[in-house]
Amino acid sequence: MAETFIGVIGGSGVYEIDGLERAEWTAVATPWGAPSDALLVGRLDGVRIAFLPRHGRGHVHKPSSVPYRANIDALKRLGVTDVIAVSACGSFREGMAPGDFVLVDQFIDRTVHREKSFFGPGCVAHVSLAHPTCPRLADAVFEAATAEGIPIHRGGTYLAMEGPQFSTLAESKLYREVWGCDVIGMTNMPEAALAREAELCYCPVAMVTDYDSWHPDHGAVDITAIIATLTGNADKARALIRRLPALLGPERAPCPHGCDRALDHAILTAPDRRDPGLLEKLEAVAGRVLA
Repeated sequence: MAETFIGVIGGSGVYEIDGLERAEWTAVATPWGAPSDALLVGRLDGVRIAFLPRHGRGHVHKPSSVPYRANIDALKRLGVTDVIAVSACGSFREGMAPGDFVLVDQFIDRTVHREKSFFGPGCVAHVSLAHPTCPRLADAVFEAATAEGIPIHRGGTYLAMEGPQFSTLAESKLYREVWGCDVIGMTNMPEAALAREAELCYCPVAMVTDYDSWHPDHGAVDITAIIATLTGNADKARALIRRLPALLGPERAPCPHGCDRALDHAILTAPDRRDPGLLEKLEAVAGRVLA
């Protein structure tokens, strides 16, 4: 069996993890540019963990400027096997209240200004995103949240918007009433798609901060209220993460849902037509099938 190596991508409000043993900030170079920040690498209950602040320490990246490809490549390059992606979100459902967590299992991607694939001309690949998140990881996160007394909802559709502005009222109503979305955020895509291309198990944990702009008693999104809720959510997220090593264990069997074999039949470009330069860049994320 392989060794479990948990990667945690921290969203708004989550810029560190407490309790890591022998923790060290480690710079990782990638062919896709620099990641959002150095990665904090250490062990928690004997299990390796790498923490990456998605927006960088001090929140220097807006959602569209986050270097998603570099971030996923850096995690894969370090040897990460399982990714827990924490992010702030707005809610379209009364029952998904500020302070609740949602284990997202579907996405609608409305982003338009982001590089969404490691592959391209010279090496074309198509991975399945029918089920873009890992149920095995979701089971562990749900158990950890329940043990911590965190209100958590299993399953939900996440509308990924470009940002950085929040939704108009008309958009909020469209996403909620017509498209049937549950939460809205700005960062889980293309992150989830890139994790699938890199054959990483990926579990998004959406932390509700507000009701977007549709709620009749909520009004426009208030960034002051959001920041206040973020603080409480961040504490709960860190408590949840501390429980995961014991639940996932130090040894990792192959993913029963095939996340770690997503590229088995995905690459279409004939071997003799593949671009050597692109193949070199793909070494970390796709070396298993390109060797």
